Amino acid sequence: MKENIYPDLIRVFYTNLKFEGNYLVSHVKGVDMEITHDVWTAVVGLKYAGLRINKVNLGVVEDFNKVQYYKSCLKNQNAQVRTCSIGGIKLDERVFARIVTWILTPRGRNHSVLTEEDLVYIYCIMKKIKINWIHIIKEHMQKAMRLSDYHYPYVVLISKFLLYFEVNLEDETSDLVKSTQEMNNDSLSKMRFTKINGKWVSKDGDHGLHQVLQLLI
Repeated sequence: MKENIYPDLIRVFYTNLKFEGNYLVSHVKGVDMEITHDVWTAVVGLKYAGLRINKVNLGVVEDFNKVQYYKSCLKNQNAQVRTCSIGGIKLDERVFARIVTWILTPRGRNHSVLTEEDLVYIYCIMKKIKINWIHIIKEHMQKAMRLSDYHYPYVVLISKFLLYFEVNLEDETSDLVKSTQEMNNDSLSKMRFTKINGKWVSKDGDHGLHQVLQLLI
């Protein structure tokens, strides 16, 4: 995705960001931004539906067991498990792990070690279990706000919100999305995504994953 992002305004968005009920609320350059479910649908194409998963309620995903699932992902099923590392898992799971840790719920470090939360997301994606991506993104935004050294996530998404609410972008510093922020085309093709009219679409049906990827990569 080759689009402009607005680093200064993204910082302002996060500085003023509040959570009111199920909505995000911010204020940028005199514009009040109330990001309701209808706004998410208009900008992202996602609906507020599916399992609302976070760190404290992973049990809502039935039949998931962290150790058992991680072992099932390993190329060598007999390997001894000490930590849940990306390195030893199969190709499909490894690519989805990269999407989770770098794009869907990005973090500044430890991308090679998978948390239980990461594994739940990978499990749901692989099993095509419908989960609430809006809820997950908002939870991750809150986490980013609590950490002083955390990089602001979802810069493409926030820039799209700025455009939707017609924030004046004239004379604002902008950057193109860097190649390091983009998902490799070969990786997406291996996951059975295909590009149609400039958009990545799943060949198998993915309960909203391709809309999220379209915004974040």
